[in-house]
Amino acid sequence: MNVLSVIFSIFFTLLLTGCTTVLIGGAGAGGYAVGTDERPIGVISEDIAITASVKATLIKDEQIEAFDINVDTYRSVVTLHGHVKNSSQLNRAIQLARTVKGVKNVISKLAVIN
Repeated sequence: MNVLSVIFSIFFTLLLTGCTTVLIGGAGAGGYAVGTDERPIGVISEDIAITASVKATLIKDEQIEAFDINVDTYRSVVTLHGHVKNSSQLNRAIQLARTVKGVKNVISKLAVIN
């Protein structure tokens, strides 16, 4: 949860300084732009929290190479991008993402690469 606290701290600090557009995360990592996004700030912060929780859940799992999987969340729908070594890892990643609180649906765009 420490990572999540840091994300929220940065988010709200930048927001309170009067920045019109706040970028959270890296553009290559699917960052969130507040000010150009039609979602309310509360929804964006929920999506950020879900993304962080899904990624943390994948990292903790010993069966999955989580650094090969990118996680994006939009209105509580998680999309997994990247690659895994076999179909059991693919199914495991989807299953783990579904266990995270707040996730409404999981879309897999994962590819199996041997």
